[in-house]
Amino acid sequence: MKNIKTTLIYPGIAGRGFNSLKQGMDAGWISHGLASLSAAAKAKGFEIDLIDLRALSGWDHFRTILTERDPDVVAVTVMSVDYNPAKEVLAIVKEMMPETITILGGAHITISLEDSLRIPNADYLIIHEGEITFPELLQQIAAGNLPKQKVLRGKTPDLDALPYSDRELFMAEWRKWGYDLDSPEVPFAQELQAPFATIIAGRGCIYNCSFCKPGEDYLFGKGTRRRSVDNVIGELRLLVDKYHLASFMFHDDCLTEDREWVLEFTEKYMAEGFTMPFFSQSRADIIVKNEDMVARMVKAGLRGYFIGFESGNPRILQKVLRKGCTVEQNIEAARICKKYGISIWANYMMGIPTETKEEVMDTVRMLKEIDPDYYSPAFYTPHPGTDLYTLVLENDLSLITDYDSYRRNPEEPKIRGQDYEFLKWAMQESMRRKPANTLKRWTKNQWQRVKRATPRKVMQKMGLLPQHAS
Repeated sequence: MKNIKTTLIYPGIAGRGFNSLKQGMDAGWISHGLASLSAAAKAKGFEIDLIDLRALSGWDHFRTILTERDPDVVAVTVMSVDYNPAKEVLAIVKEMMPETITILGGAHITISLEDSLRIPNADYLIIHEGEITFPELLQQIAAGNLPKQKVLRGKTPDLDALPYSDRELFMAEWRKWGYDLDSPEVPFAQELQAPFATIIAGRGCIYNCSFCKPGEDYLFGKGTRRRSVDNVIGELRLLVDKYHLASFMFHDDCLTEDREWVLEFTEKYMAEGFTMPFFSQSRADIIVKNEDMVARMVKAGLRGYFIGFESGNPRILQKVLRKGCTVEQNIEAARICKKYGISIWANYMMGIPTETKEEVMDTVRMLKEIDPDYYSPAFYTPHPGTDLYTLVLENDLSLITDYDSYRRNPEEPKIRGQDYEFLKWAMQESMRRKPANTLKRWTKNQWQRVKRATPRKVMQKMGLLPQHAS
């Protein structure tokens, strides 16, 4: 069996383009898919490196680096939005190194296999999860025993048996191109300080939102598989030891869907002596029905929730999006977050199929009531593999003519039947706070500045803090 060199490619330049390293979430976070594949392949003895297009200046730069690396195998992960740069990567690889074996994997490859098979210059496609199948394919390539089938179905791994994500794969590469943060990833909120990292505790989702399902089921199977609490605590301990981790985010679709897991995690997290602040994703209905769990998470270090409020209209929320939450729960969840000092990262959409202007205004009014700390709006984008995407295609509503337009952004028309000039105005209006809320936030910020700047003993003498405060 000969030694082979494998180069993984992260093609995520559809959002911010080349030379975008450190610029926010989409250019400052690792790909957990590639990081996990790297860890699994390295555990089997393979030599793995990375080319992250976000760190390069352009395609000529890519050609230069590819020549220097001279890999035997190139493997590319593909989201729908990455289709064009992934296609260009393969074209360049085969033009410059015809004997190099090329492999595609990732969400789009699984969800849109027929479409993916039309990508030229791909020798193999791995669908579903790749941590077992990818190293097996490398072993076959190294032995000169190439599989005859082009599409390989990934085997479902035991998540606890996998090595932790290879973050150094990204950090080592980024440092070559000017990444100067002492942090595995770039923090995205003022509540989270570097060194910061994202963590994924499980795969899949138990819910049935029409803008997401059944695509995710194709990837991971129905339901959720989650790593054990001890396994996650072990990864956190490693990150603290290696990177002096100061904060993190659970990047799971909905960590809080598993109440018992969360309660066990918070108990063991505090018992470990960890005090690092963290964010996680949640849902309004979960927050409303589990206020005691919310309080426990805050005690452990929770500082913010990502919440998919999606819409402020009951018909859109229930009938079109199948969210399973009510507008009343959205508003109550925000009230609970404010009660416990939890920052709210509000995800919501406009321009949803069949949505009227009045229904859009329901969302505007809801956002003004919720008054989130962070706004994360988007124009609805029909993504392959989802029921709402199928509805859009069946009714000839899609305006997407290029894969780059699968970006989650509020900047370009996505479907027919929507007034996007109105939507742009409505989106701006949704982020305009009520005067009373603006005043509350100004007062709160001023108070925080005073607390940071004024010695505690002085504040106690002034009566601004109790004498026993610690």
